[in-house]
Parts: sequence; C-alpha cells; structure tokens
Amino acid sequence: MFERVLIVCIGNICRSPCAQILLEEAIAGSGVKVASAGLAAKVGQPIEASTRSVLLEHRHALPEHRARQLDGAMLQAADLVLTMERRHIEHIHHMAPEARGKTFLLGKWQGELEIVDPYRRDRTAFEQAYRDIEKGVEAWAKRLRP
Repeated sequence: MFERVLIVCIGNICRSPCAQILLEEAIAGSGVKVASAGLAAKVGQPIEASTRSVLLEHRHALPEHRARQLDGAMLQAADLVLTMERRHIEHIHHMAPEARGKTFLLGKWQGELEIVDPYRRDRTAFEQAYRDIEKGVEAWAKRLRP
C-alpha cells in the first residue's frame, strides 16, 4: 500500500503540479498523500500560466502551489516516485540510489510514455502534456485506490 506519492519534473511549475492535482482528485478519500517537486525547481514560483489555464478549462480546482526543489528527504519519505522522463529517473537514481525500486514514469502503463515538457512552447504543447498526464494519472489511480 502506498501512503505517499511524489511526482517529479524539472521546474515543478508545469507537469508535476498538473499531475499532482489530477492524481489528488482521482484518489480523493484514499488517504494517499500526493506531493510534487522539481529537479531544477523554479523555487517559490506558482503554476505556469498556460498550465493553469488548461487545468481551469478542464474544471480542476487549483490549490495554492509554490515550486519546490527535490531533495533526498522527499525521496526517502515517498513510497512511490513518478517522473515525466527517463532522464528524471536516472537523475533520481544518481541522487538517491535507494529510490531505484520505487521510481517509475508517470506514463509507465502507456508503454513507458515520456511526457514532453511544454515549458516555453505554444498552447498545443500544454494541451498535449495535459492529455498525457491525464492518461498516466488514470492508470496509476487504479493501482493506488484501496
């Protein structure tokens, strides 16, 4: 049983907070805690404007978010770590080798799908990232609900 899920991307302003919001909604009431962080976080920054807009268009509640830098304590506390790209997994394994057995792609159940970073790209990139995140979240939520 997973109690704490950590979702990781680079800046913690686009993909990981989006996935955090979707996963929290998908497993509400399960008791599982979901957090997010970035490998090179834009510490203190809110959710990026285009990500915010896409989430609002899909009628998601937007809790207060401030980007956080990933650290070893976060990795140690998490029961499951979900990333957007394979290189994120490699970075985490280098940072905390003990996280090997609990770190996976969010897109694991979609053929090891990597979710492309939409940062500084056009609106369609954010919409595509949202769709890919949504699919990954749906698949993981089935495995996380008691």
